[in-house]
Formats: sequence, structure tokens, C-alpha cells
Amino acid sequence: MPVLGVTQVLAWGTMFYPPVLIVPLIAADRGWSISFAMGGFSLALLTAGVTARYIGTSIDRLGGQVTMTLGSLAGAAGLALIVYAAHPLAYYAVWMLIGAAMAASLYDAAFASLGRIFGIRARRPITALTLVGGFASTVSWPVTQLLIEHAGWRGCYLVYAALLAGVCAPLHALLLPRARAHLELAHANAAAAAKKFLPARGPVFLLLATGFAAYAFVPSGMSAHLLAIFKRSGIDAGTVVWIGALFGPAQVAARLVEFAFGRNVHPLSVARGALIVLLGAFAMLVVTGLTPLSAAAFAILFGGANGLMTITRGAAPLALFGAKGYGKLMGRIAAPYLLMQAAAPWVMALVIERVSDAAALVLASGFGAIALVCILAVKRA
Repeated sequence: MPVLGVTQVLAWGTMFYPPVLIVPLIAADRGWSISFAMGGFSLALLTAGVTARYIGTSIDRLGGQVTMTLGSLAGAAGLALIVYAAHPLAYYAVWMLIGAAMAASLYDAAFASLGRIFGIRARRPITALTLVGGFASTVSWPVTQLLIEHAGWRGCYLVYAALLAGVCAPLHALLLPRARAHLELAHANAAAAAKKFLPARGPVFLLLATGFAAYAFVPSGMSAHLLAIFKRSGIDAGTVVWIGALFGPAQVAARLVEFAFGRNVHPLSVARGALIVLLGAFAMLVVTGLTPLSAAAFAILFGGANGLMTITRGAAPLALFGAKGYGKLMGRIAAPYLLMQAAAPWVMALVIERVSDAAALVLASGFGAIALVCILAVKRA
């Protein structure tokens, strides 16, 4: 879906990735601590988790052309208002608005929209979408830095608000298909469908949701702290930046391989393979220690595993439970995922501060192991 490809790059690039560069400037400008200012972004992720189920249900009923349009407009309003939200309570309230907008704009909403449009055949469009979306950070951070240098953080957020309102909202409203796929659970085929798909409840659903929620700790916590851990291990700053740049291309490369060769591989098998690769990368650091070469290898393996896990978060529920109520289903899975994503950077920081960098890496690998155990325990229909 070219429309969603463009809007995902813009949504991630304007709402999710810029805070790491902009929030410290907001803190300095308003005399707040960085932890307080960054707390707004964490609150946004919490809000996204709380609202995800309702967003998914809305997409099931109304379609992405309505819900994602409102999400883009809400995101535009939030980014514009944050420029003027000088009071701490107003600042946090605006981040809550941005959080709801993220729930209605990022991958989970896009996956739900594709599920509504394509039904059980949505796996290939989901993979193609994540291929394009993988470039969001590659584009966002340099553009954000350029805008900050020429227009300040306020000007940067106003430009991003204009992009969401002037580009994303019209694309969602006018060009997203309104057609709905023929559902597999039509009354005439209910018996056959019951054999093909599992009910979206009970142990299988809980294992899948728990597995993805446990995994969410890893990319969220590691993205916030990994480069700093590399620096503290003695790797020079220039090399660390180069190593960090490997993550995005590794994600895209892994998704490209899945798109080309993974059509007949069950998403659960893809997820299991990705988690095994991830745990192997952590084990490699234990054996080799943190050197520039091992850090670069870890970034590549971690990026590849994360790229595949993003696909399976949309494809596995579709393959297991079918397309009926897929938007609500994605919202139910997204809620604990986003809540864990919000908590992980803070928990990792606490462990680093009170114990060590090594303990934080062990903690992250532990969550990866929990995710693998849960995914291994999921049984197919």
C-alpha cells in the first residue's frame, strides 16, 4: 500500500523518533529536568497502550480512512500545541493527545487497516509496509537535526504538524480503500473456518500477547541505552555512531528476505527464528565481550531480529485467529506491548544506575528468553 508506506514514514518520523533529539531542548528551554520532560513521551506511550484496543475496534467498524485520518489530525494538533504548552500539566496533557494519535497512526493501526482491506491475505502487504517503514528513523533523525538547526525545536514541530495535517490526513481520508475483505468466518463457511482458525482467547492468545509484550522490552530498552552502553565499554564515539547506523538497514534487509522467501513459512516459525537469533547475539557478547566488531555484529543481528518481529506481530495473529475482528485483536495485543515499551527505558536506566551495564543486558536477554518460551508454546490450529 503506497499510501500507508508514505504515511507510516511520516507518522513515525514526526511523532516517535524526534523526542530523543527535541525533548532535551524542551527541558533546557523551560527549565525542567530531562527526566521530567522525557516523562511526557513515556506518558504518550502509556496512553497509546490504554487506547489501542478502542482504536482497533474503531478501525474494524469505520475503516482506516476514518480512524487514521483522525489520528493524523490529532497528532498535528498535539505537535502544534506542545510548542505553546509551557505549564507542566498542559505539557503532559498534550503528550497524552499525541499518544492517542500514535495509537491511531503507527503500525498497529496500519496493520488493522490492512487486515480490514485484505483479510487473511494481508501478510504480504504488512511485510511490504514494514519494508518502507524501516526507513523512518533513517530519514527522521537527520531531517529533525537539520530543522532544529535552522528553525529551532518549535519550528521543527510546527513543520511536522503541517506534514501530518496536510499530507497524512488527506492521504488517509481520500486514498485508503473503503472496501472490506470477504471474511473467512462467513456463515456458510463457519464450520470450515472453525477448523482453520483458533478463537482469539484462552491460553493461545495469552501466550502470544505475553510473548510480544515480553519482547517489547528488548527493542525499547535497548534503543534507549545500547549506544551509551557501547560508549561506556570503551568504544569511541564515532565508531558507536557508525555501529548504531547499522540497525536500520539490518531491519530492512531482514524484512526484504522475509518478503522474498517467507511466503510459505508460518509467522510463528519466523518469530521463533528471530528470537533465537536475538538470544544468540546476546550470548555472543558474553563470549567475546564488547569490542567494536562484536558490537557491530550485535547491532546487525538485533536489527534483523527486530525487523522480523515487527512483521510477525501483525502476521501471526492473522494466521492464528483469522481476519474477523482483526483490528480489535491487534489493539488487544498492542496494549501490553505499548505499556512494556513505555516502562522499559526507565527500568533499564534503574538497573544500569544501581547495578551495572552487564546486568541491564542480562535483563533484556531475559525478556527475550521469556518471549521465545511463550512463542514456542503457542500451538497452531
